[in-house]
Amino acid sequence: MPEDFVIGPKLGELVERMVESYQSDVRTQHIDRKYLPSKERIVQLLDDLLELLYPGFVGRQNLTKHNVAFHVGDLVPRIAENFFQQVYMCLCYMDEIEPPSCQHAKACEDKARRVIVEFLEEIPSIRALLAGDTVAAYDGDPAALNLDEVILAYPGLLAVSVHRLAHKLYQLDVPLMPRIMAAWAHARTGIDIHPGARIGRNFFIDHGTGVVIGETTDIGENVKIYQGVTLGALSFPKDDRGRVIREAKRHPTVNDHVTIYANAIILGGDTVIGENSVIGGSVFVTSSVPPNSLVTFQPPELRLKDRSMSKPDKPKPTSTPGQMPDYMI
Repeated sequence: MPEDFVIGPKLGELVERMVESYQSDVRTQHIDRKYLPSKERIVQLLDDLLELLYPGFVGRQNLTKHNVAFHVGDLVPRIAENFFQQVYMCLCYMDEIEPPSCQHAKACEDKARRVIVEFLEEIPSIRALLAGDTVAAYDGDPAALNLDEVILAYPGLLAVSVHRLAHKLYQLDVPLMPRIMAAWAHARTGIDIHPGARIGRNFFIDHGTGVVIGETTDIGENVKIYQGVTLGALSFPKDDRGRVIREAKRHPTVNDHVTIYANAIILGGDTVIGENSVIGGSVFVTSSVPPNSLVTFQPPELRLKDRSMSKPDKPKPTSTPGQMPDYMI
């Protein structure tokens, strides 16, 4: 790159144009504002939380019954400190962008402390849920070697682990952070679960890539879904001014002991999949399904043809050296 471009007048021109673009369109800049959580710190927090959930599998190895208490005693304060800073920033961020509800920063600090205490107290319960999810994955996949392999290698379990953490923060009304966590899991696994989705015990996502689970989805216990499944919204209810009613139930309910096969699409807040039902692959469901149902579509007719009889053999070349073969003329 020419030196005069880097340090010459063209650089000054570019700086002026960029600053002008920031001032003319505020939608994609965060300037003259104080509060914003750090995506990098939240990802680090996730790593620490996963280490707390899966000791010996994530982070420090060679733990024993003699040193594990020291390990947890070192990990929890580190989590709490980082957690407090990011939750505090998230709460103050919302306070900053909604001036009518503006409170003193002390209120955000107090709420952040309450959130952290309640969240950390839930970690043992979250671990119990994830133990059930791990067993469900092992029982649901004959290719699984053992529970260790599920924990170390299954993207579905990673996505569900992050979701159970993010969902608790969603319940505690922490903005931004749950979506950042969910987006990280989505990027790592290809599985997109909104933090608001309510998911029961013993949940298994097999393979996982392309799974989408919307915010107001309700999933019961012992549910298994495969790759490409969408639990989405059929339409967005609006108020009398045409604005989307964000609190409305938009996504389906899936009751206990349901299996949903690959690429099935289930849409609508009024759609309920009855318990013990099986939803076949690639079906499109927009209305409720009774319990104990098997939902499939009529498979298209397959046509088989013997390829060996479809074309005559090519003639062999009959040319002399330097002459083009007959079949190429």
